[in-house]
Amino acid sequence: MEISQVIEDREPEAMEKLIQKAKDPLPSNSCIIPQEEYTIQEIKPGPPHEALFLVLAYLPLFELLAMGEVCMSLRDAVHKDVLPWLNIIVERPLNLRLTDEILKNIASKAIGRLKTLALMNCVKITDDGLQSVIDRNHGINKLYIPTCTGLTSGGVIRAVKTLSEHNHSLKSLRINGIYNIEKEELEILRSYLQMNLSQQMQQPMLFHHRNLSMFSNKSEPLIDVDICPKCKDVRMVYDCPREACKRKNKKLMHPTAGCKGCNLCIPRCEECGGCLESEEIEETACGDSLCSECWLKLPKCNFCNRPYCNQHTHRQCKHSSSSDFVCDVCHERYVWNFT
Repeated sequence: MEISQVIEDREPEAMEKLIQKAKDPLPSNSCIIPQEEYTIQEIKPGPPHEALFLVLAYLPLFELLAMGEVCMSLRDAVHKDVLPWLNIIVERPLNLRLTDEILKNIASKAIGRLKTLALMNCVKITDDGLQSVIDRNHGINKLYIPTCTGLTSGGVIRAVKTLSEHNHSLKSLRINGIYNIEKEELEILRSYLQMNLSQQMQQPMLFHHRNLSMFSNKSEPLIDVDICPKCKDVRMVYDCPREACKRKNKKLMHPTAGCKGCNLCIPRCEECGGCLESEEIEETACGDSLCSECWLKLPKCNFCNRPYCNQHTHRQCKHSSSSDFVCDVCHERYVWNFT
């Protein structure tokens, strides 16, 4: 009872000492740096920095449109300057909202000087909407319309024909994902693009390069689809990058035994793009195919010992303190159930 009474008597004294210590100035050899007091100065509104006007021509379409809503001077620069509108590239998240009328409005800002028209998976664009832009911009040299399912093969041919009749300006065409393109229609497109066999052989299409930016890749052929030598359908046809490929040697004996073909006819490694036999395909956590050499190089899941390809590494479930990971399937099946 006496001990507890002594502790209670000393508690106020201890608190006073702590408060006083906090008020005392820091010793000269202290490692603690006192915080300086900062005052927030009010800055009067003014015009945007001149550098903002220089970057407008390099902004993606979504950011360019947003920049035009910032202030009056930027709005005038965005809507009155032709330079930012010479290369129109419509990607996510604008692609699903783009209609014929919106496309006409955006393309009109180029005043007939449009050079690149890239509509990536713009499903609402029709043949008439595309043709209306083509008729006003005969100088387009790059036409990218992959997976624009609202377009038909006839509409594509009409657009390419229009561009080819005016100075033959069209140099690159991407139409993968447009339905029902026949072999005869592909030959018509090739004739307009003035393609020949030697150009195609010099520019092979590689499977593991298909996700690279088409705007910076200069090694692709003029048109991204071909006739698959296996199934005879119009698809993206890939070459094998392996010089010592067994199937290339077989091609000398049989014309259809080569390793050139679409990804439905010939499975390929997601990492190196090499062709795979059925017994060579290694399992992955993401479902993509890998060759044995690439499979060995990639890190594996701690539970199922399956890797992710580099395209799907964001699906790894990692702990911040370790480089090991668990795939999403094992994480849901084992780890999540035990937490």
